[in-house]
Amino acid sequence: MAPVSRPTSFYYAFLVLPRSEREAVIAVWDFCRAVDDTVDEQPELAARHDGSLAVRAALEAWRAELDRCYSGSPETPQGRQLQPWLRQFDLSRQAFADLIDGVEMDLDWRRYRTFEELYEYCWRVASTVGLICIEIFGVRHAREYAVNLGVALQLTNILRDVAADLERGRVYLPMDDLARFEVSESDLAAGRITDRVGALLAFEAERAHDYYRRARAALPPRDRQALVSAEIMAAVYGELLARIERHGYDVFSERVRVPRPRQIVLALRTWLGSRVHATA
Repeated sequence: MAPVSRPTSFYYAFLVLPRSEREAVIAVWDFCRAVDDTVDEQPELAARHDGSLAVRAALEAWRAELDRCYSGSPETPQGRQLQPWLRQFDLSRQAFADLIDGVEMDLDWRRYRTFEELYEYCWRVASTVGLICIEIFGVRHAREYAVNLGVALQLTNILRDVAADLERGRVYLPMDDLARFEVSESDLAAGRITDRVGALLAFEAERAHDYYRRARAALPPRDRQALVSAEIMAAVYGELLARIERHGYDVFSERVRVPRPRQIVLALRTWLGSRVHATA
């Protein structure tokens, strides 16, 4: 995740929200980003036993800060920014707690044997944020949509970041999938798109597409306008996935991105589509 104060693919999704919802989502985003940075901004530290203990202590501090947010006495800038919105939107504490648990998984799980194991990680670090957001958007019954979209977005991130994660000593692609396509970690580290590597990454891309389809199927038609921000996220990340495919799954030579002008077009198109649907 990237904080809203820095470039993020979700920036234009936030702009279409009413002011109170936008400020609440930004507060949630920055709190979650701060938790995520505890591990992601210190990969070498987290990889060491003594460093891992320090990172775990930092995560415990965030759990304590979450408690203080709900008791009305946060101490961090992120907690103070978040706290007023917890009561206004009656935000679930469990979703935040699950996200912290998901971030902690990066200390214990540097490999995932099966997709079922990876799914649990995706649910905790991504779907939880979606579940919080639908509470802000006032569509709490859209849980299936939020969960599936969160998994889709995270799987897209994982595919895009194969090379960067390898540098951090992490492989999120399930080991079962590597074995199925006869791809070794050394093959991935070599950074070449062989037939086997390409087939593996195409398989992972199709799995992400499947979760985008599941999200679309679970989107309540009457709530399309309320969920337009989430739909913009889906459009931008769907475009990212398409660009990875058009690049022949070469996620090694450069980081695939969606240019900002294209993000703006996708945001406007999605927003207009939701307006047309609302007046139809």
